[in-house]
Amino acid sequence: MKLIADSGSTRTTWLVSDCSLHIQELQTSGINPFYQTEDEIRELVLHSLVPFLKDTDRLDELFFYGAGCAFDDKKRMVANALKSGFPKASIAVESDLLGAARGLFNHESGIACILGTGSNSCEYNGKEIVKNVSPLGFILGDEGSGAVLGKLFIGDCLKNQLPEWLREKFLDEYELTPAMILDRVYKQPFPNRFLASFTPFLSAHIEEPSLFNLVYDAFDSFIVRNIKQYDSPELPIGFIGSIAWHFKDVLEIVASEHQLEIATIQQNPIEGLAAFHA
Repeated sequence: MKLIADSGSTRTTWLVSDCSLHIQELQTSGINPFYQTEDEIRELVLHSLVPFLKDTDRLDELFFYGAGCAFDDKKRMVANALKSGFPKASIAVESDLLGAARGLFNHESGIACILGTGSNSCEYNGKEIVKNVSPLGFILGDEGSGAVLGKLFIGDCLKNQLPEWLREKFLDEYELTPAMILDRVYKQPFPNRFLASFTPFLSAHIEEPSLFNLVYDAFDSFIVRNIKQYDSPELPIGFIGSIAWHFKDVLEIVASEHQLEIATIQQNPIEGLAAFHA
């Protein structure tokens, strides 16, 4: 049996598969070796995953696709943590971007994009990534991501760039003060998750012009600074991730303004990855 994982900074989806048969699917919090130590990842695997899986002794292959897993040292770190929970399985750790590309296009070529807590993109030839514009993280890049949408929204909120009623509604609904927000962003772990947690509020009030324009401009920036650098106009474009999924109407409007057609938008790649590894 195979265990296939699609992991972002916020959430990891785990799928147990035997050939084309889906046996079990569950979720844990996200895994990202840039924000977590090997011991912290091991703790998550041993206490939040392994006890809830069935027939772990029958698992012989584990394919993990994760945020922050583009570098060999980070891959080893995650693989070591996973090995503690699955000592008999062969383990392959790859980037979430390769997972998105395989989930979207299987063995065909395409431009694969991630819009989740973070963002990323690549040109994929059906086997591997052949070109990647570095995402740079939510401080320097990650255009269009949940973390950046949240960062822009909070900045507008605290600098009085939003209608007063909207600002007050947000602070009341999330039971936050400006001081609490600054503490969470600058002093607490996972500020990217914290900022991305506000995107449901943006989605619920997307008809408010100031929020529509914020999301529109963020997606426009993602296309200009990322997709437009892949000089392959004949390739289909696909999107993976919660932000792409929940804001797909805005995303498609922005793409059409750039004369781009989106072939597919999926919430996560786990079904496609199961097919790829079947």
